[in-house]
Amino acid sequence: MTIEEVHALLQNRRSVYPNQYLEKVIPDQLIKNILENANWAPTHKLTQPWRFKVMKGEVQKKFGIFMAEKYRSINELESFSVAKYEKLKMNPQKAGAIIAICMQRDPKNRVPAWEEIAAVAMAVQNMWITASAYGIGAYWSTPDLLEHFGEFEALEDGEQCIGLFYMGYANIPNVHPPRTPMEEKVKWL
Repeated sequence: MTIEEVHALLQNRRSVYPNQYLEKVIPDQLIKNILENANWAPTHKLTQPWRFKVMKGEVQKKFGIFMAEKYRSINELESFSVAKYEKLKMNPQKAGAIIAICMQRDPKNRVPAWEEIAAVAMAVQNMWITASAYGIGAYWSTPDLLEHFGEFEALEDGEQCIGLFYMGYANIPNVHPPRTPMEEKVKWL
């Protein structure tokens, strides 16, 4: 891979949402490859705090129902939205796969929590770039309902779910979102 190809891969990575996904199965081996690259993220003290739970097929449908019903159960009638309920129910079914992004705190608390979160985020960036290289669109979702994920799938002590990584094949237009010039964000000392 040339440096120009690396630049293109990084600069063409996009958030691709479930309503853009095609009905096409993502092979398990590609998901394993994506997760293997996540495992090579930087991690202070080698705590390796990333944990992932892969959902495919029927589990995605069950997860969508769980999210929608949890939303219904915690919202008052006046704040309940049928559109949000349906989106929570159906979006998981549109994805080729969903990976719950979890963080396992170091039991010895050798590093601050923010460093563990940063390490997980770097693992997700590795996943996202790898998915993009395979032509798979992805999106990191952080719904408020994540605090209830442990009711759907048991979590270990010190583990929390911090996001959902939706993936699917999509026809992704090559559109660059606006970025302010880097010179406005850097001060050379």
